Amino acid sequence: MTAIRTVMTRVFVSGLKVQAEIGVYRHEIGRVQPLVLDVELDVPTAGAAHLSETLNYEAILKAARDIAAGGHIELVETFAERLAHACLADPRVTQAKVRVQKPLALAPDATAAGVEITVVRD
Repeated sequence: MTAIRTVMTRVFVSGLKVQAEIGVYRHEIGRVQPLVLDVELDVPTAGAAHLSETLNYEAILKAARDIAAGGHIELVETFAERLAHACLADPRVTQAKVRVQKPLALAPDATAAGVEITVVRD
């Protein structure tokens, strides 16, 4: 029989909603608007049986809220990079994929516009 081992676990949060001051246009300055976030983190957690042995989803939520509360950000790319780097602050995270959707960006012509980035630990 062939041995089976878990090489990597992907921890994810989908459809996370935060309110952020974001945008470059005059009508976006000084007001909040919704962002919808999808985050996927690669974490080597083979055999994890306790929360302390893996990454808590709430850490992703807290990081996203902290970034949103940090003041105006011009670009969704900047928000995505900050969130990815915040997730990589946990030394167990080897890769972070962050998708940021801005639902009001092209409304009513599109449901959302945004970016997706992947950051890999060196």
